[in-house]
Amino acid sequence: MKAKTIRLHPDDDVVIALEPLDPGSRIEAEGLDVREPVPAGHKLATRDIPAQGPIRRYNQVIGLATQPIRAGQHVHVQNVMMASVENDYAVGTDAAPTEYVTPPATFMGIRRPDGRVATRNYIGIMTSVNCSARVARAIADHFRRDLRPEALGDYPNIDGVVALTHGFGCGIDVKSEGMAIIRRTLSGYAVHPNFAAVIFVGLGCEANQIGDILASRGLAESPTLHSYTIQDVGGTTNAIRQGIELVKSLLPGLNDVKREPVPASYLTVGLQCGGSDGYSGISANPALGAAVDLLVRNGGTAILSETPEVYGAEHLLTRRAVSPEVAQKLISRIDWWKSYCAKNGAEMNNNPSAGNKAGGLTTILEKSLGAVAKAGTTNLTEVYEYAEPVTQRGFVFMDSPGFDPISATGQVASGANLICFTTGRGSAFGCMPTPSLKLATNSATWRRQQDDMDIDCGVILEGDATIEQVGRQIFDRMLSCASGVPSKSEIHGYGQDEFVPWQIAVVT
Repeated sequence: MKAKTIRLHPDDDVVIALEPLDPGSRIEAEGLDVREPVPAGHKLATRDIPAQGPIRRYNQVIGLATQPIRAGQHVHVQNVMMASVENDYAVGTDAAPTEYVTPPATFMGIRRPDGRVATRNYIGIMTSVNCSARVARAIADHFRRDLRPEALGDYPNIDGVVALTHGFGCGIDVKSEGMAIIRRTLSGYAVHPNFAAVIFVGLGCEANQIGDILASRGLAESPTLHSYTIQDVGGTTNAIRQGIELVKSLLPGLNDVKREPVPASYLTVGLQCGGSDGYSGISANPALGAAVDLLVRNGGTAILSETPEVYGAEHLLTRRAVSPEVAQKLISRIDWWKSYCAKNGAEMNNNPSAGNKAGGLTTILEKSLGAVAKAGTTNLTEVYEYAEPVTQRGFVFMDSPGFDPISATGQVASGANLICFTTGRGSAFGCMPTPSLKLATNSATWRRQQDDMDIDCGVILEGDATIEQVGRQIFDRMLSCASGVPSKSEIHGYGQDEFVPWQIAVVT
């Protein structure tokens, strides 16, 4: 008989419904009767919980009962509140030597002349300011295969010409942290291996000057890095024409690439979850974590981010830190977020979103405990600021908001050449120039949104596969996608609109 619920730890106060539970139905494995309707993915109390009593899932506190809860009742926002918990950081207690695979796995990558390895071969049109966004888009649109197939017809090795625009660049103090973040992000994309060439287009009078963007990373114009401004070339029409002609001149040389076997150590994967549900921490996230362990043991790198979605579970990461200094960097970022929220009249528990709650998540503690499962079990080797270049291999952390487009933008700027994105409610997301794989937490979402999903992790809930088996499937799909097999989001053309640099500066 198919199980109706799943228990994650013997000491948990709740189990998770694998299907909608009706009042009066019997949960034989728990020896209790359901008292009220419990939607699929939501929590069912397995014992009486007093008012103000802690509620445990994953054997971790996810909240406090706002009223007495009886065994068999639905445990959710109507009877749970956020708990203030003091976690034991126990720095480094779970750190252990990594057992590397020899020889490592390989994928078919594109070697750049300077030794970097790409998973895609795009031309990027970047903007310094929102004022040049329309010009950048017009240039890229000229080469759209769906509108003008002939534009790139002779260049099959060019994956496309993409315009990555943003809404800032002026009205910001040039010495502010916010401006530094924008420049760090833009310059990170300028040197991303998946861009064979980049053209910066500015207006000319903006605060965020192109020269300053390049200088922030010690860059200079070159045969594959160009820039100009609308004002300097005499207006919008000339700027569009110049951009199109410049791209045309670059195409023959940039098309002259071939893929070759390269070690998995050249793969840097950004980890994301969005549209999460009550199953995320049970199926897709731990399966992605198993894939991350394989990636790290094969010499690759994985970047966990979304700092507000680690809050309350950061102690599970500090225990794996390779040094007290690395652990303190993570703790400091958590403290920054607490201060940032307090200063702006917000709270960390404004996340989960409405969709997360509808899917069964109740507090940010519960969401975070499931989210960190994406990080696998290997050591935390370094912690980075948003869009800071990732130079350390293995499992690392990059600070970012939980909003997926902002977080993934930072990861790509840091060097991620592949994104793995788990989703329970269903997400449609791309991240040019980096391909994005979607991992469905449940088979219902997989069936409903197969056009958007790459892997069905719901087979774990169905009992048809183990976490380790799906983890191996994800790792193999990482390698094939990095080798050029398109993801679903690439097939649909997602990825230009999702470029969203984080902006924390005062705009005047």
